[in-house]
Amino acid sequence: MLSATLAEGLERYQIGPKLRALRLRKKIGLVELGHHTGLSAAMLSKIERGRLFPTLPTLLRIALVFSVGLDYFFTAGTEPVRAVVRKADRKRFPERPGARQVAYHFESLDFPAENRPMNSYLVEFEDADERDRRPHEHAGVELIYVIEGRLGVAFDDREETLDAGDSLYFDATQPHSYHRIGKRRCSAVVVTA
Repeated sequence: MLSATLAEGLERYQIGPKLRALRLRKKIGLVELGHHTGLSAAMLSKIERGRLFPTLPTLLRIALVFSVGLDYFFTAGTEPVRAVVRKADRKRFPERPGARQVAYHFESLDFPAENRPMNSYLVEFEDADERDRRPHEHAGVELIYVIEGRLGVAFDDREETLDAGDSLYFDATQPHSYHRIGKRRCSAVVVTA
């Protein structure tokens, strides 16, 4: 028998509702799930209704049927992630702190969201000299959507020119740099994942 403290702690993970959602999404009945896991339909029903908390080996048997990891069940809460970032709350940062001349300034558009699989920025590109365009690379991919102006994105082998409304998706492990083309203001949304 679990203490009230332990039961309360486990309830916040909503293991039962998560199991039920997985089962209904796959259109599997309790009896059929029981055949796949070796567990009784009665036990699975108690888990779904929060009347029984499964052991880790039992939960792993269930997770394997749905091709999810145990972490799926231990993400706190079932609320969807939402993070509103007001324009007044954003902070503007230079590409390189302390540098006199930079190629761009950026503002994070999603900083309050925790454990996010992507990062998004509003970027304003400056009139930078060739020496200020330092190539960089990072893991993952990047998407640039130009809001206004004209932007050059340089890679080792070529340069892409983007106008307002254009976008570019690329493997961010390639060294790349950005620069504003012309004197007109240039801004873009940049998303990395």
